[in-house]
Amino acid sequence: MKTIAIIKSVSLTVAFMTVSLSMAQDMSMAKDKKMNVETKMVGGAEMFPSKDIVSNAVNSKDHTTLVAAVKAADLVTTLQGEGPFTVFAPTNAAFEKLPKGTVNNLLMMENKEKLQDILTYHVLAGKYAAKDIMKAVNKGKGKAEFKTVNGGVLKVMLDGDTIKIIDGTGHMGTVTIADVNQSNGVIHVIDTVVLPGM
Repeated sequence: MKTIAIIKSVSLTVAFMTVSLSMAQDMSMAKDKKMNVETKMVGGAEMFPSKDIVSNAVNSKDHTTLVAAVKAADLVTTLQGEGPFTVFAPTNAAFEKLPKGTVNNLLMMENKEKLQDILTYHVLAGKYAAKDIMKAVNKGKGKAEFKTVNGGVLKVMLDGDTIKIIDGTGHMGTVTIADVNQSNGVIHVIDTVVLPGM
């Protein structure tokens, strides 16, 4: 008799937890709809505008290297902060374009400061949607400069409606998915790891 009661109790608890999780997700989606902000798919996962940058990024299978780097650089708390931030988020494929061994080298504890420097070069203070970036480029007659959190400068230009980013070394990257809204800013997915240069 006690066994049946325990099984019923466990079943009810599991059912309650399932309903609670489902309701929480429904509430999150409802909040996103209420905010009238579009959710986007990145790396096979839906990015919810009601969640912060890190909470969304960890679900993207295309950004596992970036997430590992953010953790190694102790920037999780910062990017979960109030912001707002604009993050140019390189994909795993972008990291793979770096010379062999670069990523593993950067993830070493002794290179934490350099890793922080590179990652904060991908971040702008403030929320810059694609339209804001395009407006700045048009105002600058084809080019614009944005100061990054690490103090460096990213140059931006347009190729039709596509945003191109030029880093401190002169290399160019492309925004492949723009305006992935977050509760504390916006992410623009890029195909290249931008570097501050000397």
